[in-house]
Amino acid sequence: MDWLTRMNRAMDYIEMNLTGEIELAEVAHRACCSSHQFQRMFSFITNVTLAEYIRRRRLTLAALELQNSDVKVIDIALKYGYESPVSFARAFQVLHGVTPAMARQVGTPLKAYPRLSFLITIKGAEAMNYRIEIKGDFQVFGIERVFNSNGDGETPAQFWQQSHANGEVERLAVHAGDLPSFVSQDFYKVHAICSYRKTEVDTFPYMLCALKSESSKTDGYCTVTIPAQTWAIFPSEPFTWDKFDDTIETLYRRFYSEWLPTAGYEQVEGMEFEFYGGRAGLSYVELWFAVRKI
Repeated sequence: MDWLTRMNRAMDYIEMNLTGEIELAEVAHRACCSSHQFQRMFSFITNVTLAEYIRRRRLTLAALELQNSDVKVIDIALKYGYESPVSFARAFQVLHGVTPAMARQVGTPLKAYPRLSFLITIKGAEAMNYRIEIKGDFQVFGIERVFNSNGDGETPAQFWQQSHANGEVERLAVHAGDLPSFVSQDFYKVHAICSYRKTEVDTFPYMLCALKSESSKTDGYCTVTIPAQTWAIFPSEPFTWDKFDDTIETLYRRFYSEWLPTAGYEQVEGMEFEFYGGRAGLSYVELWFAVRKI
């Protein structure tokens, strides 16, 4: 089953359950990936979170029902997952700019968000640099947190900010020791790894990490063995640090929307590295995705 088929099967499931409970684990199962991996792919490809897409679709259908039936507002609210007419009215007005009662008036302008379908499109001839490498097992160590896949609570970006502020990143860099020989010696000492072990449904592990070598000091840190993998590696062009967010977001988006659907590979449990480095006064980043042939 190819990538497009799997993604569209997931969208079919969402569409069939807009008036009921949508199990994110089932969405991900139909796409043959983890819940966290699916939500990341979805948001990078569509520029909207999965939760927001579902909310928009439900409120689109609710607006159509308000215009074309005499069903009570409270019944429509309950049908599309809202516990009260007040919460439904608030969400409805945020999306449509009018109240549910006003939506029933002829001529009231409303918004419609159609069902998404995934397909391959021609986007141009811009080259995408990558390489495929097979690495044996190695170890990383560092500071770990587990985050919610839906974005509720603390985020990895906040984790980085806190760890810089309290000195944990700098201490980890000191304890990192020498870089192992299998990676670029232009890399910095502290990086990030995601989805390297199983956690509860709709959560994912994330670690600010260093690569373990003979000179590393790992006492007090979480240590993880990364098994032998095939890695699809995507390097950025050199950039100034103020361009970091745009650069890494572009790499992720192009991986998910351009490379992965057509390359004949799939991700392994969503495992990925962000390696950071620099040379000649500029920074660069490499994204490493654990993959296997389909």
